[in-house]
Amino acid sequence: MKRTILLCTVGTSLFEPNLRFLRDNMAKDGSKPEEKRTIPSHLTAEGEALAVAYEQRDWSKVASALGHLPSTLRTCGAEINSVASLIAHDYAPADCGVYFFHSDTHDGRAIAEVLAKLFAARGHAPSTAVPVPDLQDIDPKRFRTKGLRNLAKLLCQKVRDHGANACAINATGGYKAQIAVAVLLGQALNVPVYYKHERFEEIIPFPPMPVSLDFEVWMRLSGMLAVLQRETDLVRKDLFDQEEWDEKAESLVNGTDIDGVEYIELSATGEIFHDTFRERFRSHRDRVLPPPALAKKSPHFEDAGWPGDFPKAARFIQRVTDEVAFVTRCATHYYNPDLPEPIRFREARGGVEGVFSDGSRTVKFRVETTSTTDGQRAAAVAALNEWLANQ
Repeated sequence: MKRTILLCTVGTSLFEPNLRFLRDNMAKDGSKPEEKRTIPSHLTAEGEALAVAYEQRDWSKVASALGHLPSTLRTCGAEINSVASLIAHDYAPADCGVYFFHSDTHDGRAIAEVLAKLFAARGHAPSTAVPVPDLQDIDPKRFRTKGLRNLAKLLCQKVRDHGANACAINATGGYKAQIAVAVLLGQALNVPVYYKHERFEEIIPFPPMPVSLDFEVWMRLSGMLAVLQRETDLVRKDLFDQEEWDEKAESLVNGTDIDGVEYIELSATGEIFHDTFRERFRSHRDRVLPPPALAKKSPHFEDAGWPGDFPKAARFIQRVTDEVAFVTRCATHYYNPDLPEPIRFREARGGVEGVFSDGSRTVKFRVETTSTTDGQRAAAVAALNEWLANQ
């Protein structure tokens, strides 16, 4: 099936080495194999125009000059070559929409601008540059913890915007780590991923992998993953106790030790995992949720787990009871006047627990539901965290 939207990662080969050394390569006579010209002699004028435009840093003229060269010419760069191959082999129509996900660098922005202008002139719609914050090669830690995660987030967003059946990922350009992110995302979202090595005659699809991600694990971890996705700063790992933590979560986070305290944040894999199953849950929630409660009881505020005066928490707990169909009653059981925690829902003590904080103190409460199975209880946790996200 042809894919009408291409999500293309962008590298720097168009500028470095292709256009940077274009004039030198054009000066070669081509008589020696090691001095093979990158521009055929009959296209010398077009090559000269391209070299001048690049030297002037006029990106509109660079796009125009590239448009006069065959898209299969290596000088045109990995992105143009690979999209041409996708179209030539019937993976995408000639006017497919193209998004160019580029690095947070000067060259990345400039190349994506050139590509967007070139493909728009050829009738592709949309033809849009998409900046990926923190995707750069100066700070490796920022690249790993922020850049790749932002790439995953932006790719997921475009798949949601256009639908998985319309999209394909072209992972030819850019950093090698982007290929791993693209393949995992494609596997999770059922989106085909393509790659063209410079020595390949044509682009190749990555074969589907015989693995799947665990939906029930996501439902159980949904509260923690939502907190990590929501927070822009690192989060202390010890906020999530052993009952809430799952060893499978290790592959979904990046950990950092600061003064003997372990902090975590969502990894690119975690971003894909959370985004994928959040969308899947929204589509399938009615099949997995516990049934609506036939009757509800007023919240119970236990003496040992209630400060006596916490109106924000009281209103929150009442809303959970009133607005979530499968909740029958909430009952407080813990209060700490000095401990702030992220607001979330989680599995605890064989049931469902809510955590509410105003940023300085925390109340925890049991959430009684109509769940009768482990799967329904996990679905209840996920639905409560989705309810929270919409508040």
